Amino acid sequence: MFDELKPHLAELRKRLGISIGVIFIMFFVCFSFWEPILAWMIAPLNGVLPEGSHVIFTKVQEPFFTALKVSFFTAFIFSLPVLFWQFWLFVSPGLYENEKKMVIPFVIFATLMFLMGSMFCYYVVIPIGFNFLINFGAKLFTALPSIGEYVGFFTKLLFGFGLAFELPVITFFFAKLELVDDKSLIGFFRYAIIIIFAVSALLTPPDVLTQFLMAGPLVVLYGLSILVARAVNPAKKEEKDDDENTENETEKIEDIKENEEKE
Repeated sequence: MFDELKPHLAELRKRLGISIGVIFIMFFVCFSFWEPILAWMIAPLNGVLPEGSHVIFTKVQEPFFTALKVSFFTAFIFSLPVLFWQFWLFVSPGLYENEKKMVIPFVIFATLMFLMGSMFCYYVVIPIGFNFLINFGAKLFTALPSIGEYVGFFTKLLFGFGLAFELPVITFFFAKLELVDDKSLIGFFRYAIIIIFAVSALLTPPDVLTQFLMAGPLVVLYGLSILVARAVNPAKKEEKDDDENTENETEKIEDIKENEEKE
């Protein structure tokens, strides 16, 4: 069994090596421009800080490690096309020839969806969420946010929203492998709503408005995923007819029971 896994492990090591190498190279490029990148990151925070407040650092090493965080996160974003490409090459041996040709659309749409989620977070969620959090106790306290903590929180939010917006792309991939179809996604919808709000509560600041700003688009994306699955791997007509017949029989049984109780 281990001998059968050796080629897959070797391929995985190769793809991970290329991905890490690309991120490593981009890291040094981004480190040369970490100051303007950091200025872009803290712009939403500076926009909601009250008068007299400013960003600070509380530890001697904090500016240096913040520069490393900024450079690494930016390198990861710039490396996304290569990362998605390497992922596709890793799984492509298990795909059909016509599916292997979809590498370019997959890389483009996966990258675009991640960037769309990140930009939605940057331009909508962060200004609204931080405005609420920063100014909540402004009359009693002076806001002096730490740059290290802010960058960590900022990158977590952008990564979370970017990953969440990959839902239609992931659905397309699973539908191509015939692991999901539109019927299974529709049946799972009620549970998906609970999971979406739970994830939103974990990834966003602890206020209801920001959580809804993440949960709302995710519900829409789940609906879009159902359409994607219906286009790629629709449920068989026989299965749908069986489900409809089962529902009709269940309704008839319930009607008979209600009539018997009334009599």
